[in-house]
Parts: sequence; C-alpha cells; structure tokens
Amino acid sequence: MARDLASLASIATELQYTPVDSIPAIASGVRNAFNSHKTKPIDFRVTQLRRLYWGIKDNEAAIVQACKEDLGKGVFETYLSEIDWCTNDIVFVTQNLEKWVKDEKASDIPLANKLLSPRIRKDPLGAILIIGTYNFPINLSLTPLVGAIAAGCTAVLKPSESAPSVAKILQHIIETSVDASCYTVVQGAVPETTALLDEKWDKIFYTGSANVAKIIAKKAAETLTPMTLELGGRNPAIVTKNANVRLAAKRLLWGKIMNAGQVCISQNYIMVDREILDPFVAEMKLVMKQFYPDGAKQSDDFGRIVHAKQWSRLKQLLDSTEGRIVMGGDMDESQRYMGPTVIIVDSPSDPLVAEESFGPLIPILPVEDLDTAIRIAGEVHRTPLGLYPFGNKQETDRMMTETQSGGVSVNDALFHGVLPTLPFGGVGDSGHGAYRGRSSFDCFSHRRSVTTTPGWMEGLLDVRYPPYEGKLAKFKKMSELKPNFDRAGKVKFSPLSYVLSLGTGSKTGGLIGYIVIALAAFGLRQYLDSTAK
Repeated sequence: MARDLASLASIATELQYTPVDSIPAIASGVRNAFNSHKTKPIDFRVTQLRRLYWGIKDNEAAIVQACKEDLGKGVFETYLSEIDWCTNDIVFVTQNLEKWVKDEKASDIPLANKLLSPRIRKDPLGAILIIGTYNFPINLSLTPLVGAIAAGCTAVLKPSESAPSVAKILQHIIETSVDASCYTVVQGAVPETTALLDEKWDKIFYTGSANVAKIIAKKAAETLTPMTLELGGRNPAIVTKNANVRLAAKRLLWGKIMNAGQVCISQNYIMVDREILDPFVAEMKLVMKQFYPDGAKQSDDFGRIVHAKQWSRLKQLLDSTEGRIVMGGDMDESQRYMGPTVIIVDSPSDPLVAEESFGPLIPILPVEDLDTAIRIAGEVHRTPLGLYPFGNKQETDRMMTETQSGGVSVNDALFHGVLPTLPFGGVGDSGHGAYRGRSSFDCFSHRRSVTTTPGWMEGLLDVRYPPYEGKLAKFKKMSELKPNFDRAGKVKFSPLSYVLSLGTGSKTGGLIGYIVIALAAFGLRQYLDSTAK
C-alpha cells in the first residue's frame, strides 16, 4: 500500500525532463555496467525480472490512474493490454529462460564436421536504447525491456512524453525495483531523444511512426547500430460476400474501439463486397448499440485521444474526406473525445484510406470482387503491419498468398497481435524485427556460432595447409556435394538411392530408418520367442 501511495503521489507532480548534459554519463554508465558482466548470469536476470514483476504489481492502482489521465483508458483495457500483459510476460519468460539460454546444437551439420562440436551460444547484445510510445505506454515500454533483461543486456528506456502520467510511473517502477546501474529511464522529448541517439548503442528498439523511424535509422546508420522498428501501416480488412457478415462487423468494430482506435495493427480501412455493403453497415450499427447502450461518450470503457494535437489531426482528416458518414461522427474537443465513426468512401485515394488514421475512424470502401480488393490493398500499402481477411478458406488463403503484411488475423481483427507468445513485427516499411515471448529474448541476443577443434584431428586437417599440390582431389572427395538434379532442374531418380535412404532423401535419414527397423525386428523376435515358450 505504501508503494502504491508513493507512486500515486508521483503522478501529481510535473514530468521532469532529464537534463540533456547528463545523458552521455547515463549512456556511459549502462555501457560500463554491461562490460562488468554483472548482467550475464541467469540468476541475476531472473532476479531482475521478478523484481520488475512486483514493481508492476505494487503500482497497479497508479498505472490504472495514469492510463486514465493520459488516454482515458478504462480499468478493463488497462489490465488487459498493459498490466496483466506485462506481468504474464515476465512469468512466462522467467519460467523458460534457463531453457532458452542453453547452447543450441547446430543443425544440418555433415557427419565429419560434428567432431568439431558445432553449437550456437546466445550472447547478450550489450547496451540497449528503448524508445517507447504512448498508445500502450506500459506494454510497449516494458515488454521490450523484459526481453533485454532476459537476454542479459543493460538498457535505457525513454518513455513517450505524450503520456506523461505513465512516464512518471514507469520511472518510479524502474527506479524502485531493478538494478539502477543497469536499467534506467531518461525523460524528455526531441532534444533528449536526440542526445540519446548521439550515443553509441548496441541496439535501438523503437516503436512509433515511420517518419520518426527514418530519423532514427539515419542516426543509427552512422554507427552501424542494429535496430528493431515497430511501426504501423494502412492495414486493410477485406470482407467477401461469403463471410459471416455479423461476425465480421462485430470483430472489426472491436478492433477500432480498443484504445479509441489508437492501435497500430487495427484495420485502417475495410473493403466490403458491394453485394453485402448494406447488411454489413446495419450489423455495425447494431453491434455499436450492444457495446455502448448509452453511447460511447458516456461509457467508462471507451478511451480518449491522447492529446489535442492528435485530436485535431483526426478532425481534419474526417473533414477532408469526400465520404458519407453512416454511423457516429460525434466528438467533443474539450474531452478529446471522438466517437467510433463509419464512413462510406468511393475511392482508394480518399484521405481516410490513403493515410493512417490511428483513431476510431472506420472508412468502408465497397468493391466489386476479390480481385479488385487484393489489387487495391497492394496499391494503398504493399507491406502493411496487418491484414484482416474475412471469407471462406479458399478466399482467405488467396488473400494471404497474393498480399504481404507483418501478420494476419483470418476472420478476426488484430488478434495475431494480442497473443503474447507469438512473434510480432512488421515487414518492409511497417517495421523489421520481431519480439514477444521467446522472440523478445532472441531480439536482444546474438546467435554466436562456436566450434571446438580437438588436437587429435590435426591429421585430418592437413588438407587445408599449403602447399596444396595434389590435395585438391582429396579436398573434393571430403567436401563436394553431388546434386540430385539435372541441367533442366529436374530431380534425378535413383532406385538405389531411394532404397538406401528409405525414401527420406538423405543417407542419415535412411540410416536412422534402418536402425528403427532393426530394433523393431529384434523386439518382435524377442516377443515371439517369449510367447513360444
């Protein structure tokens, strides 16, 4: 209770930006901490994660209040998408970390090279910079931090200044729960972020807009710093005439009311077969009434736009459309409220389709057929963060085959992005790299290939030492692989090879198969002998 009261009190204070001139020392501190190797033992990592878990649990009330102040986020959504997400992630990671960090046997190694004990170590990358965002300010800040801690890295977290109440709680949690020499928070806006980017990092993890990502990528390129970029996109939903119209309307509406539409993977627009347009819109209106009997504005479950600038941007976007509003349209600037709004648009060049709205605006573009929908999806954004196909299996399979996206939720809205152990990330200009669950550990780890050459192998290795006269034939005999295909690219069929490999396509597979057969035959013989007595 005392911890919770302290964190609640911290919300009432103004967000204090970190002095720019102190940032080089902060960056140097986490680099030195990593170089001390204190973060590498598994026991240290697990202890830090467990302490972070209790740091979150002890400050639940403050997190709920902060999310309400910054985003108007309701209690249920705060637990669903922020608190429980992070605590469950920590529990999952701590339960599996010992397994993940073990050396991994290298696959596809020829029998002769197995004598070198080829294996893959999982080494931490080093000092990490995590730049968070405002729409899920706890989740999208702490989840990558969990991965960095699990991998054995040190980290600096820069929360979003657009969610100041949450930023203060994040700083309080980190300062009171984990090792301050290894994990710290820098508060600020553009000058502070610029100062952070001037420092050398072993990886930068950024969640946010593509425009800012370009600035970060240019700066990272100066020092060849690797990055994970979690961005957004003009994500399409496609509803064919064979889809379950009621379910499609319900699920896609849910995808746009969560967090007042401020979700990077929610659909940006919906293409609906013209044949089912009217029933689809009717179902959306019906579901809206079920979700909010007294209207979204009166509901504690519906959030608010993060700040006035973002609200004005959405208002201007709605004003610029040539579409027709068929549901919603209510708004209140004083409360930063904008209700779920369905707009029928006529063209893929309409601003509501061509630009990422990042709000509760739901443009519907009627299309004549699936061919048209797939074509438009590729023209609007070739590599969006998500794709949401609704239809029969043949149709949804075709949509996945003929499009690209970071992820896909078939017959649903954004669900692939809310499974906490499923890798999440973009493709192309919607981001690169992935995290969540095991992938968070991998995100901040280097897969280090290792071999150990025993001294007794020297006689076998003499072929590599000069002079090379007379050694080429021996080398080719030891290493050359014979193709199983001809000049036309067709696979050669050899009855002898088929028999030797037992149809597995490899000698190793055949050997294993024959051993299994031999053991089975031996077991059968033993059984028959025992029953004959």
